[in-house]
Amino acid sequence: MERKFLGIDIGSTAAKAVVLDEKGEIEQAFTVPTGWSSFEALKSIGSKLSMPMDEEHYACIATGYGRNAVAFAGKTMTEITCHAKGAMTLFGENPMNVVDVGGQDTKVITCRGKAVEEFFMNDKCSAGTGKFLEVMANRLNISLEELNELARKHTEEVKISSMCTVFAESEVISLVGQGVLRENIAYGILQSVAGKVSQMLGKLRNQDLDIYLTGGLCEAEYFQELLSEVLGRPIHSDKYARYAGALGAAAFAKEQAEKGRI
Repeated sequence: MERKFLGIDIGSTAAKAVVLDEKGEIEQAFTVPTGWSSFEALKSIGSKLSMPMDEEHYACIATGYGRNAVAFAGKTMTEITCHAKGAMTLFGENPMNVVDVGGQDTKVITCRGKAVEEFFMNDKCSAGTGKFLEVMANRLNISLEELNELARKHTEEVKISSMCTVFAESEVISLVGQGVLRENIAYGILQSVAGKVSQMLGKLRNQDLDIYLTGGLCEAEYFQELLSEVLGRPIHSDKYARYAGALGAAAFAKEQAEKGRI
């Protein structure tokens, strides 16, 4: 039995897995909560795979902050490298800028010539990340999905001026106290994240390239619309874009296995 190719991306909030068949087609793609332990997340991934999670059945590469928990992986690689590879696997190898809004960091990456040309991360602060959105949604007593749907119904463009999560939360509390509609507060929260992404993209040398959104927010249609509005240009994505890191790892696993390196 030939091995399949497994990419595992253990992030701070969610762990993703992608399995490619011998033709490089996606056979499985799923996510599980990371929870308190990367090792527990890995067990959850193993329970969802169609074959035992070991070197005999899978050529594996792991990425993400919890990648070292994947002891049987033939290799570990950085998130930037794997996200770029995943984006190019999904969207082709033309030059592009990739935005990934993760649980605790946001990344902007320029891909060119099958490689990473330039990137920036805001890994020192939760501003503009999934954690920022989670904290704000919890303050409004709604889910992240409800946050997007509420924001779409806004009647006023409320601004959240602080990009610090703690101070922004205080702003939200103040707006709630003033009787501002949740729809308008939700809009302000998403708009602040879109603004942060715009600032990060502004640091890239090549800002005229097509922009592709990966990560969990690629399924948030209104956020994509808002980001497109803020940037003044279309944003592209794909149903598998939230798995970009794991997909890139799986694609690398296939390449490495075919060369006999893992």
